[in-house]
Amino acid sequence: MKKYLYSITIALALLTSCKKSFLDRLPESSISPQKFFNTENDLIIYSNSFYSDLPGASIYSDDNNSDNIEPSAISTLMSGTTIVPGDASTAGWTWGSLRNINYFLENYNHAQISAALKGKYAGVARFFRAWFYFNKMKRFGDVPWYSTSLDVNSPELYKARDSRVLVTDSLIADLDYAIKTLDSKTSISRVTKWTAIALKSRVCLFEGTYRKYHSEVNLQSTANDLLKLSYQAASQLMTSGTYKLYNTGHPNTDYLNLFTAESAIPDEVILAQVYDASMNVLHAANGVFTTATLGNPGLTKSLINSYLMKDGTSFTLIPGNDTLMFAGEVKNRDPRLTQTIRTPGYTRIGSSTVLNPDFTNSLTGYQCIKFVMGTNEDGFNTNTNDLPVFRYAEVLLNYAEARAETGELNQADVDMSINLLRLRAGVAPLNLNAIRNDPFQQAMYTNVSDPKIIEIRRERRVELAMEGFRYYDILRWKEGHLLTDKFQGMYFSHKGTFDLDGNGVNDFALVDTKPANPDKTLQYYVLGTDHTLSHGNSGNIIVHPTINKVFVDPKNYLFPLPTTELVLNPKLKQNTGW
Repeated sequence: MKKYLYSITIALALLTSCKKSFLDRLPESSISPQKFFNTENDLIIYSNSFYSDLPGASIYSDDNNSDNIEPSAISTLMSGTTIVPGDASTAGWTWGSLRNINYFLENYNHAQISAALKGKYAGVARFFRAWFYFNKMKRFGDVPWYSTSLDVNSPELYKARDSRVLVTDSLIADLDYAIKTLDSKTSISRVTKWTAIALKSRVCLFEGTYRKYHSEVNLQSTANDLLKLSYQAASQLMTSGTYKLYNTGHPNTDYLNLFTAESAIPDEVILAQVYDASMNVLHAANGVFTTATLGNPGLTKSLINSYLMKDGTSFTLIPGNDTLMFAGEVKNRDPRLTQTIRTPGYTRIGSSTVLNPDFTNSLTGYQCIKFVMGTNEDGFNTNTNDLPVFRYAEVLLNYAEARAETGELNQADVDMSINLLRLRAGVAPLNLNAIRNDPFQQAMYTNVSDPKIIEIRRERRVELAMEGFRYYDILRWKEGHLLTDKFQGMYFSHKGTFDLDGNGVNDFALVDTKPANPDKTLQYYVLGTDHTLSHGNSGNIIVHPTINKVFVDPKNYLFPLPTTELVLNPKLKQNTGW
């Protein structure tokens, strides 16, 4: 078998809960510490349940709530119609996973094994407690910190939220413990010392920039300390020599192959969600990106504009770039673009049939191919390619951004981070002394004037596109206005027929009404009240011309707590604006 999936069959028994109140107050576990926590195998079986908290297909679907994607239906989050949830599950205010972790930490010492082995499994648990709290803090800000498994009579159930300072310090302490005790041997599917280091880098970058740009939390004086922890953690991983970027010297295919590999590539992938048809563990990337029934996610013009030219210059500095038709728009661009969307000459894996973008799937015309396997895996939940949770490229980006945010970034830093990504991609290296101000990028980031920071944000957006980072990047940088833009698709100079791929043959028609006898050689896109062009008879496709996206500052930088929990625990206070 090509890969081994660890059993988590005991997870359901461990995670059973009534889910009725704050902290998912569970009945006493049916697993007796005296009877169960005795051997290493017991610790393995129990700790395997923690892995259910890792993301799966949300890795590529979370961008639907960012400025990277325009789906066929706008979420309530993007439209500003989210209401305060009544129950904890809908709000994301659930705590069963935390109780599971804390129960383990209270009982793992019963095992009759060496202290080092026990420390290893405690490290796994504390990694996942840090993971749990990081996601809660990103969503809600201040949250109550619990390091014990409470029962229904515990008075701590009714305490107020702890500050994000306490939560951050506590989860960093958990990660430092995990770094100290976890295996240094690499593993695609198990957390290791390196996974904990990568998470520490991610956590400290998020919280450092959040405190820097969100003056309302009154923690700006502590931002640099966290940013230094971020780049120090990244540096620890970088200088270890344990990982490297996957690079076979083929810049036109290496990036795509990283995400379509059946088994995650261990050179670069630090931790992945593993998928295997033989165990019916599958995901739906092919269905999402190649059918017209799973949201029609079209990438946005804003994202496409962020890809450089191969020579390292900005596409948006080219005169007339905003009126280039598709074939000209994607010519001589960063090769990651042709490995992220369908461009002229595209063929599916294992096929020689040349395909244009399918506008029935991607309403903007920019159709994602990242994570898309061959036609044999078409359909819903048929994909078997592993999905990365942590990869080395992110660590390099964390390092560069944290160094830039502290004002310490130099050319040597760039050469060991950003320029390694560009080398793999086949793009000219970044020279800090030659950065040109790009008004398009500058307009996005209203809280920053440093061109180095802006350039790193551009690189991050491109390298990590469709990997679930963009929404929370926008939030931590306090650039929520980006989520209110009228997202655009491809440009068309007029209505009528077009040679979309530039091969000399018309293959696309942009019309107000589809003809009674359509030309079978043309793909038709029907305009109307739902889909328009930005300038009436010309311009960029606007998928939702009548819908206004809403982002309220500071309200929408955090999510609301559920009303039921506010009633159960009067010490909980609702987030601002909700």
